[in-house]
Amino acid sequence: MDKFSRYLKIIGPGMLTAATGVGAGDLATGSFAGSMLGTAILWAVIVGAYMKFVVTEGIARWQLATGTTLLEGMTIHLGRGAAWIFLPYLLLFSYFIGTAMMSACGVTLHAMFPVFDNAVDGKIYFGIASSLIGLVMVYKGGYPVFEKSMHVCAGVMFLSSVITAGLLWPGTEVVLRGILIPTIPDFSGEGLIWTIALIGGVGGTVTVLSYGYWIREEGRLESKDLPDCKIDLAVGYIMTAIFCSSMVIIGNNLTLEGEGVTLLVRLSDQLGNQLGPAGKWLFLVGSFGAVFSSLLGVWQSIPYIFADTWMLATRKMNAETIRSNSQRVNSNQSVYRLYMVLIAIVPMLGLFTSFQQAQKLYTVTGAYFFPLLAIVLLLLNSRGKWIGEKFKYGLTSIISLVVVLLFFLWATAMNVQT
Repeated sequence: MDKFSRYLKIIGPGMLTAATGVGAGDLATGSFAGSMLGTAILWAVIVGAYMKFVVTEGIARWQLATGTTLLEGMTIHLGRGAAWIFLPYLLLFSYFIGTAMMSACGVTLHAMFPVFDNAVDGKIYFGIASSLIGLVMVYKGGYPVFEKSMHVCAGVMFLSSVITAGLLWPGTEVVLRGILIPTIPDFSGEGLIWTIALIGGVGGTVTVLSYGYWIREEGRLESKDLPDCKIDLAVGYIMTAIFCSSMVIIGNNLTLEGEGVTLLVRLSDQLGNQLGPAGKWLFLVGSFGAVFSSLLGVWQSIPYIFADTWMLATRKMNAETIRSNSQRVNSNQSVYRLYMVLIAIVPMLGLFTSFQQAQKLYTVTGAYFFPLLAIVLLLLNSRGKWIGEKFKYGLTSIISLVVVLLFFLWATAMNVQT
């Protein structure tokens, strides 16, 4: 294997994490925040990406040091009750994220091909079609087809957003000031809320758990693979930060009004007025790459998380049984494949709600997950007896994760109040 091929293999799971975590929420939040607050909040994207790196690195650290997924480790050390507590939350989250993914694909395709007189009809029919196509690709093609498809979507998403932002470039000095000097315009108004949303929305929520299953698919099973994971995640979250920063820069040049299924149409129309038809289509193609890659990532990854949780909650297993290869979750298990079908079909009912409502419910349910995840990581990765003295968190990692915990607790409280 040449160096270039090895490099691509190293960054594979990180690209999957980036492509899955970046979707309609990042697209809408980034463009809205940029439209309202300008490039002054670019620093918030960097902070959000770093927070997600800290958390996902902790997931990889635990798994490679102990040979168990984070959910398995949680069950071993905190008891089966933890799995039973997480299970109903996961079911609820699956429904809302499934609806959100279908809605996002439907809205984007309607903006590209407005063949329906009613935008809501376009969202519904295109959303259903996107879900079924994604299901066939992941169910029939397995991990190899999924991985290749995701890389294509991620590449389209990344290049189109960067090129569009480059065409609307506000100036290098302005961009650097927004990255290096933290400020929040309209702090007493909506500025603080949008900044929190921008930080918290970067890079996904529950789907970060998928990284552990993807590195297992790539054959990373031992602690010696942790340096590769750190490189992998750094590249993935740098790509995420660049995409979200590009959306802020794009939004900085637009006046965004409206909501729901008309938002993306208006955004693309404004870009068409500024950049011409080519600029409009460049943005729309990149948007579809972002939302469809998220759909594929969710369809492939959430069933892993469900199958792992279901097995841990319903089977009486000791630590040795959990660690055995025969009990490891894989994509050939019936429970995995059944849940994949269910998540691609049942949330279709949610397409009859508004696009904005679907995205809000998905975002709200995801927000409550991160404080709990940060607590679990602090408990497991700070105990040398559990993870090993060599791999337990040092002071810097503990401080970083405590900051993540406090931020998401605050963000959740702010969300409840608003």
